[in-house]
Amino acid sequence: MRILLWHVHGAWTTAFVQGAHTYLIPVDGERSPDGLGRARTYRWPDSAVEVTEQEATETDVDVVILQRPHELDGLAERWLGGRRPGRDIPAVYLEHNAPQARIADMRHPAADRDDLTVVHVTHFNDLFWDCGGTPTRVIEHGIPDPGERYTGEMPRCAVVINEAARRGRVTGTDLLPRFREAAPIDLFGMGAEALDGVDLPQSRLHEEMARRRAYLHPIRWTSLGLSLIEAMYLGMPVVALATTEVAEAVPDEAGVVSNRMELLQSGLRSLVADADRAREAGRAARRAAMERFGIDRFLGDWDALLEEVA
Repeated sequence: MRILLWHVHGAWTTAFVQGAHTYLIPVDGERSPDGLGRARTYRWPDSAVEVTEQEATETDVDVVILQRPHELDGLAERWLGGRRPGRDIPAVYLEHNAPQARIADMRHPAADRDDLTVVHVTHFNDLFWDCGGTPTRVIEHGIPDPGERYTGEMPRCAVVINEAARRGRVTGTDLLPRFREAAPIDLFGMGAEALDGVDLPQSRLHEEMARRRAYLHPIRWTSLGLSLIEAMYLGMPVVALATTEVAEAVPDEAGVVSNRMELLQSGLRSLVADADRAREAGRAARRAAMERFGIDRFLGDWDALLEEVA
């Protein structure tokens, strides 16, 4: 299939383009958010092909993957030369995020569309978003295995938060000083410089994460973070808030999951102090990640849906 999708979420798209299709990635001269093109810090196969707007209007497209409201509201139709997603070309709306609204106002922008399918990345998101009559599907994350790289040589904790300062309470950035009372913390992620963080390419990021004794996931309200799954794949023990999908994704033996700060702090302190316990928990985390978030299962789920809608 020829699948048109915008480069919106680098880590998720890196997994998606590992499939057996041709992936058409919009690009413009400025490499703007609506024309970012191929990733520069992730490894993508040659089947992920950049297309300009002019090229896209002249290309046969089998399926469109929409990911943002303005793609549904006109951007995709413009790039497709007037062809309407869902009506003229099969389309799927991929929702990466948990809803950001009062519980009664969590209506999805693609609600009540019988010509689309909304795909959620967690069961939590599917439960909370109001999609009306639009069919929904849950396809959980999958990632290419980065390998068991954990050394835990540094008695410190790794945290990955993109745009940590801007996102604040949503990502639990405000909780970091309290966690630093329990253990030293190294913050990584795009836009983390304002908080003395470090932005690294994915390969280097995995290497540096795996050197830390534990992984901290202070996120209050987002979808299940791919950085958390990557940490588990690396073999890192996890300390995480029991919010959104985390409580189901991280088994008890993989670390500490709670909403009680004193338990999270004591768990982090214990893991950083006890290298043997940390390594054992990290092995459990890796087993859980491989069982639930394998790339083959992920691509198989997507292939089944694409065949269904195309």
